[in-house]
Amino acid sequence: MNDELKRAKRILIIDDDQEITESMRLTLEMRGYEVFNATDGNQGLLMTEQKKPDLIILDMMMPKRSGFLVLENLRRTLPVPIRVIMITANEGNRHKSYAETLGVDDYIRKPFPMDRLLASVERLLGNSNA
Repeated sequence: MNDELKRAKRILIIDDDQEITESMRLTLEMRGYEVFNATDGNQGLLMTEQKKPDLIILDMMMPKRSGFLVLENLRRTLPVPIRVIMITANEGNRHKSYAETLGVDDYIRKPFPMDRLLASVERLLGNSNA
């Protein structure tokens, strides 16, 4: 049990925007999280299986498989739902409603302050690394 308590919470970032991904990764790693990155939806699903993250930060618009398709797949195939924060530059409320229907835990519009993302991560993961 002590090993489980000591293990850093794992976060998978699925986003094709290298600049924002790097900013999120550095910020989260400074807070003690173990961070992985996938650059498209298909790679994200594969890494979810391999790395078993505690939380996924998921971009809506990506090559190969959109964030919505990734989220649908995760909700359909995983026995225990993983916490998911969806990030998007899309302004439409229809997309937010659909993401909420699929069970997204938070929905953040780009650009966003890193403090906003950190607050969401810490709330969803129980402030475990802070």
